[in-house]
Amino acid sequence: MKSPYVSDLKPNQVVTTTLLVHIKDVRQKKSGEPYLSLLLGDRTGEVDAKMWDNVTDVIDTFERDDFIKVKGLLQVFQNRPQLTIHKVVRVLDTEIDFADYFPASDRDPAEMFAELRGIVAGIRNPHLSVLLNAFLDDEPLARMYRIAPAAKHVHHAYLGGLIEHVLSVCNLCRSAAAHYNYVDLDLLLTGAILHDVGKVAELTYDRSFGYSTEGQLLGHIIIGLRLLHEKLQRFPDFPAKLRVLVEHMIVSHHGELEFGSPKVPLFPEALLLHHLDNLDSKMECMRSLVAKDRHVDGCWTGYNASLERSLLKKAKYLEEELSGPPPEMPASEPPRMEQPLPAQAAVSNPRPSSLFAEKLKEAFRKES
Repeated sequence: MKSPYVSDLKPNQVVTTTLLVHIKDVRQKKSGEPYLSLLLGDRTGEVDAKMWDNVTDVIDTFERDDFIKVKGLLQVFQNRPQLTIHKVVRVLDTEIDFADYFPASDRDPAEMFAELRGIVAGIRNPHLSVLLNAFLDDEPLARMYRIAPAAKHVHHAYLGGLIEHVLSVCNLCRSAAAHYNYVDLDLLLTGAILHDVGKVAELTYDRSFGYSTEGQLLGHIIIGLRLLHEKLQRFPDFPAKLRVLVEHMIVSHHGELEFGSPKVPLFPEALLLHHLDNLDSKMECMRSLVAKDRHVDGCWTGYNASLERSLLKKAKYLEEELSGPPPEMPASEPPRMEQPLPAQAAVSNPRPSSLFAEKLKEAFRKES
């Protein structure tokens, strides 16, 4: 097991550790000399890194997706940790335990797959049940389904993220269908299980997460439709109209044309799937952004392009309030007793009388 992990790094410490190169850029100083701007990481997170000196000695010794051993000083720059690298050397794959460098679900993939099997076992529609089992019984496909991430960056971007996301959406489907009792739960669950199945071929995850050539050219919606059609060829008696409904749920699950869906949802189960899928992905995106935020101080994360906002780190926000000094109570003073006014004073004008007023009073007294 490697040590330290990114999550263990502390500011103002010299560290030596092995990391995976996620991004490598060669840039120029004002003097014209090159420097390296890197994004390095392991399964616990990422850290920005810069190498300012002796760059020409190492610039061609490693590339993106290589493992490197670095020695450097971790400092805080613009409220974010930054590693200034003093030494770097490439590390061979044979010296690496890949599990140390790729984020993965906290849940066991086999356990999640067994849970998914249980959900499919509860589907009463025989045609949908047979179709889903055809996917789960295809061991090469099922193996990829168990380990694939759900996205490159946006949500559930870790090994096992796809099946974890699918199980979460399935649980949301059950709750929503209990509320909307006119919804076909079997159809809704089928859409949840198959809506992202194309991601097993869209994404690459043998080293860093990226897109396959097929994924770049087609996308997971088209790939998912192709996988569906391949399975349906085994079942010539599968109802044609039911097939169209399943197809529509796959092609419309992004909800809007501008978000990549060829069609918008046109029946209740399709619309519900879109919103539950979007809800789960956005909630995971929020959780992950707060958990992995690299800002050292403050209660706000950096700006997130997919959410189009920065997020409040609620726990830190509340912690700062609770850890502050208690509010000062005003000094206790004995109560002041108000003295009753004389009856005449209570009804008279408290303002001082003018000379004109005194003469007017005197004239009234003479008249009376």
